[in-house]
Amino acid sequence: MQIILQEDVEKLGTRGQVVEVAEGYARNFLLPRKLALEASAGNLKRLEKMRAVFAKREATERADAETLGGLLGNVSLEFTRRAGENDQLFGSVTSADIAEALAAQGYTVDKRKVALPEPIKLVGEFQVPLKLHREIGANVKVVVKKEE
Repeated sequence: MQIILQEDVEKLGTRGQVVEVAEGYARNFLLPRKLALEASAGNLKRLEKMRAVFAKREATERADAETLGGLLGNVSLEFTRRAGENDQLFGSVTSADIAEALAAQGYTVDKRKVALPEPIKLVGEFQVPLKLHREIGANVKVVVKKEE
């Protein structure tokens, strides 16, 4: 089934692209979440107008991501967690924790944009990458300390 993407979908395509997907994936996931439109004749005609809107939105999102990336370059987050022997945490520091700590400092970053491969489970200093936009990223310093 052919669809027109309305949002960037990871490992599928970018906004405004016409892609071929399985019918079930389109019907059960993409269409209900308004991530895509069915590629009917009418929607294909509207695609050119939609691309202009997508280009404007892309430019503003890219500019916002660049400014946020510049601001986040020198941000440091501290977490205090209970830890056992060998500095192994009893819990972990997740991408949701990092997004919450950034929000507390006044930066709005969605937890899905925190590119943490796996939760932090050790005491120490870490550089956590953020994927703010397709081509724009930033690193945030995360310090995990042992609770006394």
